[in-house]
Amino acid sequence: MKIPTIHGYIDRRILINFTADPKAVEKIIPFPFRPKIYKDKAIVGICLIRLKNIKPKGLPDFLGVNSENGAHRIAVEWDENGETKSGVYIPRRDTSLKLNALVGGRIFPGRHYYAKFNVEENNGNYHIDFKSSDDTEILIDATETKLFNDKSIFETLNNASDFFENGDLGYSPNKDKFDGLRLKAYNWEVRPLDVQNVKSSFFENEEIFPKGSVTFDNALLMTNIEHEWKSETDK
Repeated sequence: MKIPTIHGYIDRRILINFTADPKAVEKIIPFPFRPKIYKDKAIVGICLIRLKNIKPKGLPDFLGVNSENGAHRIAVEWDENGETKSGVYIPRRDTSLKLNALVGGRIFPGRHYYAKFNVEENNGNYHIDFKSSDDTEILIDATETKLFNDKSIFETLNNASDFFENGDLGYSPNKDKFDGLRLKAYNWEVRPLDVQNVKSSFFENEEIFPKGSVTFDNALLMTNIEHEWKSETDK
């Protein structure tokens, strides 16, 4: 699916990251994708992103739309023209914007589930939860910190930042193909979050992920990032 280049602002983006058993992840991602392995683990997670002034590039900001969104992400690799490519596979997207839910998969890449978001932000403290139209639920309570989680598989903030910056190309299922969308952030800067509470009914579903196969690893924060979304070749 080809759409015009989309321009806007990432007002706030939280990446909640987990390690997972590669064998469990293999069962839920379709060909041609396979888990991208980091220190013998698959990397999965949730992106909670508030977008502002989203519109085709070149139009004035006041014509743009704002929304809260959640995307479940799996770091993947695939072979293309004799090379190994990497990005993320996005099995589901959730949105506060009914327009996205109505036209997702037809005008916007990937199906979007309509969800009711509850967001509280104050002095570096973040609470976000949502419940979608199919009862998928997410919750996080976190606080900005200067210290990256010393128990993370990535060990340092720079290692984590590099890994997720390189996952700028996402593919979402759409009928019999996968819609490709690449994020071009005008500047890339992440800060660590100290997480007090995190829940995901998707990653806690033991029919998909057997007990103990998914472990919280770290969370990262981005704010006030001007960006573009660009269509890539469908798969």
